[in-house]
Amino acid sequence: MNAKELKYRYEYGVVTRIVDGDGIFIMNLTTKKELEIRLLGIDAPEMSNCKKLRQDERETHVPGGLLIELGRASKQYLQTLLPIGTTISYVSAVKSNLDVYGRLLAYVYLKDGRCANQEIVRAGYAKAFDKYECDQLSLLLGLNAEARREQRGNYQVVNII
Repeated sequence: MNAKELKYRYEYGVVTRIVDGDGIFIMNLTTKKELEIRLLGIDAPEMSNCKKLRQDERETHVPGGLLIELGRASKQYLQTLLPIGTTISYVSAVKSNLDVYGRLLAYVYLKDGRCANQEIVRAGYAKAFDKYECDQLSLLLGLNAEARREQRGNYQVVNII
């Protein structure tokens, strides 16, 4: 297989910062450059008053203040899943791998093979998100439905996130 046929890029990094429930900074172990990763296929509640928070308020009918609290809970869960200094592997598409803010869209994997994107949805702290092409979308939708049904994570507080 030549480089033109590659669909995904597999790389390694160390977590340097948790931004929120669906974003992290890592230090790439090959390039030694820090980059921001947006966990592909998921969306966690916002943590500040912004345009996206107001949109979520309209769509979910959940007050912004409560959404911000849920966003903080999502970040806290991700911090336990991916503590600073954790070595991870990440997989991104070779093409179309950035979001509108220039963040790398990727699946993040722990040393034990679990996918952080799946784990945060399974735990009920983020939902499946279809804004960007995502091979795992059907799996994430199933995990989200299960978390909601079993009232895990943020679903203990609200029925929709």
